[in-house]
Amino acid sequence: MSPREKPKRGMVVEQSVEVTGGMTVDENAAETTSLHPRYKSLLRIRVTMVVAVVVLAVAVLDIGPIRETPLPFGAAPALAALLALAAILVLPARRYRSWGYRISEEELHIRHGQFVRRRTIMPFGRVQHLDTSQGPIERMLGLATLTMHTAGTRGASVALPGLAQDEADQMRDRIRAEIRQDLV
Repeated sequence: MSPREKPKRGMVVEQSVEVTGGMTVDENAAETTSLHPRYKSLLRIRVTMVVAVVVLAVAVLDIGPIRETPLPFGAAPALAALLALAAILVLPARRYRSWGYRISEEELHIRHGQFVRRRTIMPFGRVQHLDTSQGPIERMLGLATLTMHTAGTRGASVALPGLAQDEADQMRDRIRAEIRQDLV
């Protein structure tokens, strides 16, 4: 893909980063696939559930202990609600964009993280078992999480959330087939 071409929908192109010594290293030259777009909805629902509790707590405090301050009645809950709205609109989209994955013949590459960026490579030969899971909201949205487990202790399991249920099942079956080929 040339530098001027736009990536196709659902694809993210990793850029080169400069390292000490003036050298540039291509972090991940290949394109990565974005998670399913409904994953943004899942993240928004989760953030909404958390901020609703926070806004409710601020509203309760506004009736009691905050009344001792010179703030007008309702100012603290209104400010909390505005911050909550900003969090609901901004944070899920940023988190969604930070995720990507690429499956090759022998390994799965996963990148994620907004502040601390992680790039994980899971060789299929190290996988001991695979799980797909769904919480109630994921089920409602038709999403699933693929989890790969290894025998190690640190990073012994790697999860890839935000996949369509059928896509997670297909990836699980493909990786299982690769594992079986390695055993033969």
